[in-house]
Amino acid sequence: MNAAVRATVRVGIYTGAKVYFVHEGYQGLVDGGDNIKLATWESVSMMLQLGGTVIGSARCMDFRAREGRMKAALNLVKLGITNLCVIGGDGSLTGANQFRKEWASLLVDLVKAGKITDDEARKSSHLNIVGMVGSIDNDFCGTDMTIGTDSALHRIIEVVDAITTTAQSHQRTFILEVMGRHCGYLALVTALACGADWVFIPEMPPDEGWEGHLCRRLADQRARGSRLNVIIVAEGAMDRDGNPISSEDIKKLVEKNLGFDTRTTVLGHVQRGGTPSAFDRILGSRMGVEAVMALLEATPETPACVVSLSGNQAVRLPLMECVQVTKDVTTAMAEKRWEDAIKLRGKSFENNWNTYKMLAHINPPDTKSNINVAIVNIGAPCAGMNAAVRSAVRIGIIQGHNMLAVHDGFEGLAQGKIEPITWTGVSGWTGKGGSELGTKRDKYEELCIPMVVIPATVSNNVPGSDFSIGADTALNTITSTCDRIKQSAAGTKRRVFIIETAGGYCGYLATMAGLAAGADAAYIYEDKFGIRDLEISLSLFNCNANYTTDFIFALYSEEGKGIFDCRKNVLGHMQQGGTPTPFDRNFGTKMGSKAVLWITEKLKEVYRHGRIFANTPDSACVLGMKKRALTFQPLAELKEQTDFVHRIPKTSWWLKLRPIMKILAKYNISLDTSEHAHMEHVIKKRVSMH
Repeated sequence: MNAAVRATVRVGIYTGAKVYFVHEGYQGLVDGGDNIKLATWESVSMMLQLGGTVIGSARCMDFRAREGRMKAALNLVKLGITNLCVIGGDGSLTGANQFRKEWASLLVDLVKAGKITDDEARKSSHLNIVGMVGSIDNDFCGTDMTIGTDSALHRIIEVVDAITTTAQSHQRTFILEVMGRHCGYLALVTALACGADWVFIPEMPPDEGWEGHLCRRLADQRARGSRLNVIIVAEGAMDRDGNPISSEDIKKLVEKNLGFDTRTTVLGHVQRGGTPSAFDRILGSRMGVEAVMALLEATPETPACVVSLSGNQAVRLPLMECVQVTKDVTTAMAEKRWEDAIKLRGKSFENNWNTYKMLAHINPPDTKSNINVAIVNIGAPCAGMNAAVRSAVRIGIIQGHNMLAVHDGFEGLAQGKIEPITWTGVSGWTGKGGSELGTKRDKYEELCIPMVVIPATVSNNVPGSDFSIGADTALNTITSTCDRIKQSAAGTKRRVFIIETAGGYCGYLATMAGLAAGADAAYIYEDKFGIRDLEISLSLFNCNANYTTDFIFALYSEEGKGIFDCRKNVLGHMQQGGTPTPFDRNFGTKMGSKAVLWITEKLKEVYRHGRIFANTPDSACVLGMKKRALTFQPLAELKEQTDFVHRIPKTSWWLKLRPIMKILAKYNISLDTSEHAHMEHVIKKRVSMH
C-alpha cells in the first residue's frame, strides 16, 4: 500500500495538486483535525520497503452511519478537497461509492444546519472517487492482482519451502491453511507453486466421497516413492453441502485412514506482513499514477472507478460493476453453481484452476501416443526453469508421450546425453532454482519437427514476450539488496550508491529495480543519456556500453568531492540464483503445460505417411505473454522485431514506465499520458440458471 500512497502523493504534487494524507482510514475522515494532513514530497521518502501502510487504516463504524459521513463531508469541504483516492477491499470501495452518491444531499444538509456556506457548497459541488484494491486474498473481480497478493504469496512460499525440507527428512503429510474466507486464490496459486497433492478452495468444493479419493491419492504418491504429501486449505474451504472443512478435520481423516504422521500449520497474519515484493511495489506505483490521472480526468458524469491491472496493462473499471461481479461469485457459491463461481473469478483464476486439475488429478493413460518429446534448457540458468520442465513432463505423460530430458543444452543433444524422464523424476522441482537439466550454448542444424521456445532469462530480453521466466526472481533479489544498501546509506550522511544490474543491453531489470527500490536514476542502453543527465541525477543504476559503472563511479567521486562520497556495487551472478518467486514458479508451470499441449496438437497436424515433417514457419514458435494472453508466435516473424547485435527486442513495453520512475524521483519531465487507460467494462458472463 505504501508504494501506492507514495506514487499518489508524488504524482499529485507533480501535477500541481495539493495532496492530503487521511490517517486511520474512514475514522480519520470522520474525526478530521490532525488526522487530515498536508503531504509533502519528503513525507513519503523511505517507505517503499515497509509493509502495511504508514498512514494507518482502521475499521470504522461511524462512517457506516449517515451522520458519520456528514462529518466526513464537512471536513473535506472545509479543506477544499474534492478528489478522494481510496485504497482498500470491496467493503471500503463500496463505502466510498455510497459517500459519493450521497455527496450532493450531504452538502444540502450541511448548508441547512449552517455548518457550511452556499459558496463552500458550490466550490465542492462534486466529489470524484477512484479506488485501488488492496487485499491479500485477491478477491476482487475485474483485477488480475490486487495490491498485497504477491507479497502474501512470497510469505506463504517461504513457509512451504521451509516445511518441505523438514517433511523430506521425516516422511510426513503437511496440511497448510492459508487466508481466503471467500476466495481460494492464495490457496490455489500456492498449490500450483509447490506442486501440492490436493487443494481445498471455497469456489469449488470437492466431489462427494472426496475423503476416500484424497486418501487414495496420498497413498498412491507414497507408493511412487514420494516422501512428502502437501495439502493446501483455504480458511473458507467447505464441502458440497456448505459444511466447513478445516485443516484439523483433514488431519484426523489422514491419521485415522492411513496412519501417516500428519502436521498442520495455520499461517494467519504472517501473510499480511513483511517487506512488499518487487511486483507489489511496481503495481502500487503504477496504480497510484493511474489513480491520479483518473481523478484529473474525472467529470461528474464518469462513474467512480477502480484502477487495476490486466496482464501488464493498467486499466480502469467502473467500481460498482466490479463490486457487483464480486458479489455474484458469493451468490453463485451460495446457490452451488460452482463452475459459474470459477468463471466469474476471471480468466486468470480459471486458467490456474485448469492447470492445477491437469497436473494433480489425472492418472497417466494406459495407451501411449508413440511420440517422443524432448526438453532442453539453453543459455544461462534462471529461477523457474524447473517448474516449466516439471509441468511440461507431466502434461506430456498425461498426453501419452514419451518424455525425454536433454542434459547440458545443445552440446548434450549432439553428444546424445538424452534420457527418459518420468512423473516422479520431476517431483519437488517447482521450488528449485537454476536448471536441473543443465544448460550450455552452441548452434546446430535445425530439424524439421515442431519446436516451441519458452522464454527463460533474468534479462527479460526475449522478443515476443513481455515477461520471461526468472526475471521476477532476479528483480526481487536486486530490490532486497537495494533495500539493504539504502538502510546503510540512511545511517551515513551524503553517500551516493551506484549499483550495476544484469541484463546486457536490456534495461528491464535496471528500470524495474529503480522503480521498486525508489532509485534516483536508472541509466540504461535503450534510453540514451549523456553527461548532462549525469549532472542532474544522483544515485543510479547503470547498463550502458560507453558509460561503464567504473566511469560513472569515477565521475561521481570526482564531482562529489566535499559534498558526498561514492560507493559502487556490482550485483553479478547473485541475480541468477536463489529459489524462484511464486510468480516465476507459476508462470513456469503454466508455460510448460501450454507448450506441451501445443506440441501435441501440432504433431497431429504434421503427421504424414507414418512420419513427422514440419517445416512451416508456425511449427517453430516462441510461447510468450503479450499484454493479456499467452500466445504462440513463429520464430521467423520475430526476426523482424529483434536487434540481434544488442540481443534485445526493437520495442519494449516497459520503456513506458520510465517516465513514472523519473517523476517519482523528482525529474522535471513531461508525462506522456497518451497511453493512459480508458474506462472498460467487466465482461459479464451471462450464465443460464438451471
